Amino acid sequence: MTLLDTILEANSTFVRPGAFPPLPKNPKKQFAIFTCMDTRLVDFLEPAMGIKRGDAKVIKNAGNTIIDPNGGVVRSLVAAIYSLGVEEIFVIGHLDCGMASVDIVELKQRMIERGVDPQTIDTVVPDLAQWFGAFSCPEENVARVVSIIREHPLIPRDVPVHGLIFCPNDGHLDVIVRGY
Repeated sequence: MTLLDTILEANSTFVRPGAFPPLPKNPKKQFAIFTCMDTRLVDFLEPAMGIKRGDAKVIKNAGNTIIDPNGGVVRSLVAAIYSLGVEEIFVIGHLDCGMASVDIVELKQRMIERGVDPQTIDTVVPDLAQWFGAFSCPEENVARVVSIIREHPLIPRDVPVHGLIFCPNDGHLDVIVRGY
């Protein structure tokens, strides 16, 4: 059985008409979280923050980094603020993030081994480390991302932007930037 078949089978047992009440598109607690896509955060970060399905908008990418200040992350936050009632933003990095230890030379070699032409890599992404969003310190990355969001001209001044670090082992949060 393929992974797709396994997922579809699980979905067929999950779906029960009427079992899940519809939720509004707007987050109940009027905040957005921008965090990492690390699998250790799934079903762990939200309970550690005391939130449930429908409470917050959650935006994820590798390393909770912003490479393009006008790209998808900020676009999503702007949509959340102006269309969905978001009033606060939480940037949440985490300890032991893979983006803090990525080896760009090794990454490029893996791309080549999978059939990507080296010249294509250099043409499409001249600075692979910058494009990939590699960083060395999760706390510094969170502070940098908070600053990018805070300084963006489309983010209203009255929206607090907080920065936190999450521990994927025990669930504790440390404040890096208090946005009030």
